[in-house]
Amino acid sequence: MKTNGKKILTAGILLIIAFILWTVLILCVDVKPVGQNGTDIGFAALNTWFRKLTGVHMGLYTITDWLGLVPVFICICFGALGLCQWIKRRSLKKVDLDIILLGGYYILVIFGYLIFEMIPINYRPIPIDGAMEASYPSSTTLLVLSVMPTLVFQANRRARSASVKTAAAAFAALFAAFMVIGRLVSGVHWLTDIVGAVLLSAGLYLIYRASVMLLCDGCK
Repeated sequence: MKTNGKKILTAGILLIIAFILWTVLILCVDVKPVGQNGTDIGFAALNTWFRKLTGVHMGLYTITDWLGLVPVFICICFGALGLCQWIKRRSLKKVDLDIILLGGYYILVIFGYLIFEMIPINYRPIPIDGAMEASYPSSTTLLVLSVMPTLVFQANRRARSASVKTAAAAFAALFAAFMVIGRLVSGVHWLTDIVGAVLLSAGLYLIYRASVMLLCDGCK
């Protein structure tokens, strides 16, 4: 199990490195003032081509924006689970370690989002409610792809019923696919924003999963 955990940890670290390299490339490759108000956008030819291909679909943007509350609700549920264990067992040390690690992981995801809100790499292709907003990486994609795999992972660890595990996996996969594709074709992000979010969320999740496998007894 530790060997598998180390392999997953290595994969997660490599994905984070890939995300960093991807971010650097966005700042250096084919940078042109094709964004809002002439702001610079990396991979300009690729991004503008894809944007023209998909167009803008604000209805789809609104749907995916509201559905972004689903992973937030999942985070709250796991937070409530940890709180109930804390109250029942009367000690934070007695809360399941994988749940404590999950809380730390969610905080790390939020921290990553806030960093790019404070230091914008680029801005959305179109204004949202008349304002320019940071676009990289796609925050909704980052949230969905960071949280939904943890639902499957925790369901596999805690649920006894195979049908519950299957249902969790199917729901997470379908929901994540709809959200990522919906965000991709809605026209409110550049293609490179989505790719960056996929790399970052995958790397962070694998690091969380590896941490659980390496630190928790009886990990699956």
